[in-house]
Amino acid sequence: MSQARVTSLQVALKAGVSQSAVSRVFTPGASASVKTIEKVQKAATELGYRPNSLARAMVSGKSRVIGLVVAYLNNQFYPEALENLSKKFQERGYHVLVFMASNSSDNIDTVVEGILDYQVDGIIAASVSLSPELSNKCRKAGVPLVLFNRAHESPKMSAVTSDNYAGGEKVAKYLVSAGYEKIAYLAGWEGASTQRDREAGFVDTLNACGIKLFSRGFGNFEMAQSRKATHEMFKNTANHRPDAVFVANDHMALAVMDTLRYELGLKIPEDVAVVGYDDVPAAEWPSYDLTTVRQCSEQMVNITIDILLEEIETEDSQPRIVKIDGPLIIRGSSKIIKENENAGF
Repeated sequence: MSQARVTSLQVALKAGVSQSAVSRVFTPGASASVKTIEKVQKAATELGYRPNSLARAMVSGKSRVIGLVVAYLNNQFYPEALENLSKKFQERGYHVLVFMASNSSDNIDTVVEGILDYQVDGIIAASVSLSPELSNKCRKAGVPLVLFNRAHESPKMSAVTSDNYAGGEKVAKYLVSAGYEKIAYLAGWEGASTQRDREAGFVDTLNACGIKLFSRGFGNFEMAQSRKATHEMFKNTANHRPDAVFVANDHMALAVMDTLRYELGLKIPEDVAVVGYDDVPAAEWPSYDLTTVRQCSEQMVNITIDILLEEIETEDSQPRIVKIDGPLIIRGSSKIIKENENAGF
């Protein structure tokens, strides 16, 4: 049998202080004398005492715990961003609980409702789309929620994203200015605002430059589907296949590049240019050297934390929607075929 949990009363008796003094020592921001802190910490160490954060939350109304819900971690962008989120919340005196969800609305709603049971002070939803009803439920529970790398049409929901429409614009202008004419697009999950906005900026700008999208594939932000889509898009002869493809994120773009080279025998960028979105660490590896739009992950993380903590600590704070511009990083997966001065790049 496991040993019974040591209580704050036992620590108080051993340290020769009141139980409320023990509580103050282990409550961030509470005051206690140096002598009291030393006695309580010494007793707690000897007894193996750990404060009960959930119990403290019931008393104070604050758990200093943030719930983080994420749909998938395969994309290299998310593990790096989530690690950064967790570290920076810890620096601000908060801890992060991570919950996994799928991108079905029923599953996400169930997961977020479960997070509320943990008495969290706030929620960050990364790579998932939430219903307005669920957002309202969080608001009524007094738990602020911020979307990370997702946008929502509701002005009542805070969100931090890169400027995905502008990113799509930059890719289109670059490819047209570089002389590409048979330009394709490989889409991600259709339910993601990131996918929709990147494609809209890309296609709108191509049309403004007088170029019609040559072909469109669907990769669903998954490598296996991206490989399948690549075979479909490039199954024809050289005159009837794309000379450039914009892929909705780097995770898929890496799969596209491997498929083009090792399964279809095409050279990058000699036969086809590939452009991604995110600028994940692997994008700059010499084996990929991927041209891509950089998401400014650290800036996105910092702003997300600032917004959430402001909403936690300020009763009359207003929702904020922030779009962060990111540069196009030109590498060896694309090249200049011929200069097109009318592309506006």
